[in-house]
Amino acid sequence: MTFQDILYEKEDGIAVITINRPKVLNAFRAQTVDEMIEAFKDAWEDRQIGVVILTGAGDRAFSSGGDQSERDEKGYAARRTRSDIGMNMEELHAVIRDIPKPVIAAVNGYAIGGGHVLHVLCDLTIASENARFGQVGPRVGSVDAGFGTAYMARVVGEKRAREIWFLCRQYSAQQALEMGLVNMVVPQERLMEEARVWAREVLAMSPTAIKLAKASFNADTEHIKGISVQGASALALYYGTEEAMEGRNAFLERRKPDFRRFRR
Repeated sequence: MTFQDILYEKEDGIAVITINRPKVLNAFRAQTVDEMIEAFKDAWEDRQIGVVILTGAGDRAFSSGGDQSERDEKGYAARRTRSDIGMNMEELHAVIRDIPKPVIAAVNGYAIGGGHVLHVLCDLTIASENARFGQVGPRVGSVDAGFGTAYMARVVGEKRAREIWFLCRQYSAQQALEMGLVNMVVPQERLMEEARVWAREVLAMSPTAIKLAKASFNADTEHIKGISVQGASALALYYGTEEAMEGRNAFLERRKPDFRRFRR
């Protein structure tokens, strides 16, 4: 199995998926998403694997979300995909939730935008002390109108979720721990070691019991999947507007966006 945008390894019952685009803070493009989906499906089918760890290459970022340099008014795809926005994000979100094995996010540095949504969807999150968390969509003309909003509210509560999305602030690892966004904070050099410790503890449990527990946890929020598909269709239409492109262009030009004219 050969990948270009990710690293994938399996050892002692643990699969590790690493987003390997450190030069762009592990921002993902359509190919990255497709490769992650393929790796998750392989881990799902491999009966020797009981836990998946998702992380990012280097020590600066877990993932900074969608690669804005790959996005235009038609979304992220130079080629068409199964998704209206040009990246199969709905499928990636679904496989993280549906794989009957716990997924542990090991967050090293920035977990921003779509990268932040990925760690929220993982079953558990271990963060390094230098981790930073936050959403950025409304600043760059984008939004996750599905699991990234509705499910996040289940994790941190309605008030905090709205704050995260409406203000696009960044939060430290300690702040994330206090709001229940992560499970544990450790020094950077111990991040993967600690993630593997948690993974080995899970591996000592009954796999069928874990599978049933995860399905039960997911059942209460499964309706969000339909909202997510609808939200992606709306987002594809939004991406074609001047307003959305102002956010994207401002990001690439390293300036503040000017959305004032769109409030008229």
